[in-house]
Amino acid sequence: MIKTMSNILEKAKLAEKKKIVVVAAAEDEHVLGSLFEAKRNGIVDFKLVGDKDKIENIAKKDSLSLDGVYIVDEKNPIQSCKKAVEIIKAGDGDILMKGMVSTADLLRALLNKEYGLKKSSVLSHVALFQSPYYHKLLGVTDAAMNVAPTLEEKVEIINNAATIFHALGIDKPKMAVIGAVEVVNPKMPPTTEAALLTMMNKRGQIKGCEVDGPLALDNAISIEAAKQKKIESSVAGDADCIITPDIEAGNVLYKSLNFLGGAVAAAVIVGAQVPVVLTSRADSEESKMLSIALASIL
Repeated sequence: MIKTMSNILEKAKLAEKKKIVVVAAAEDEHVLGSLFEAKRNGIVDFKLVGDKDKIENIAKKDSLSLDGVYIVDEKNPIQSCKKAVEIIKAGDGDILMKGMVSTADLLRALLNKEYGLKKSSVLSHVALFQSPYYHKLLGVTDAAMNVAPTLEEKVEIINNAATIFHALGIDKPKMAVIGAVEVVNPKMPPTTEAALLTMMNKRGQIKGCEVDGPLALDNAISIEAAKQKKIESSVAGDADCIITPDIEAGNVLYKSLNFLGGAVAAAVIVGAQVPVVLTSRADSEESKMLSIALASIL
């Protein structure tokens, strides 16, 4: 069972065959830096699709050797997304990564009916955090993809997150569906949806995990807070993953953990035929490499 970010790196390094990351619009200094670092650590190999002149200029500036690196010269970012997806579709790549192109353009190529890589009806963003204030890795979903997910979409978001934890060796991850309070209040739709998701899990409509909610965030991650409020739940105080009510809550929690909580993060988009890595310029180099490592073990 994987319990720390170091365990993720170790598992990625031990893979017999290194996964191949295919980068769309690869003329991005931060992305190239994280890829070369990941390769130096024996985690992945990679192929680049993008403006070859700009890629070579970045490599020269940062003393990165492009010897033996597979590069498809494509100066149009939208076309580079299409070509990157087609490389993976042909079986010549295992992970898609975003470079100097908008997320919307990358997702359009990913979801294209003719050549895309769609699998689940919902793509979702899952982040893993190692916090100095929590006793194990903690997942957060969805902080970047689904703006105001419906009940049906939340079912898929939970299913997508469960696949991450199954890959980490956790057979029944504990999913805490959070809201502002830990009781059902008809005036607060996230609490009623949390209760419905919990019952769907108990009835076998959501499998491969344990779902409980509504839980306020403190109840989900603090056993002491759960005891004070007399909450009897195996999820409370021991959640593996936080299911947020909407993108605002997810994004605020994600960035609070990163910038105020001293946590280290790795994040991927799941629900497609392959994992997708979308790193932000605000992400640390460590976080970017960890995201690549996480994608490589899924």
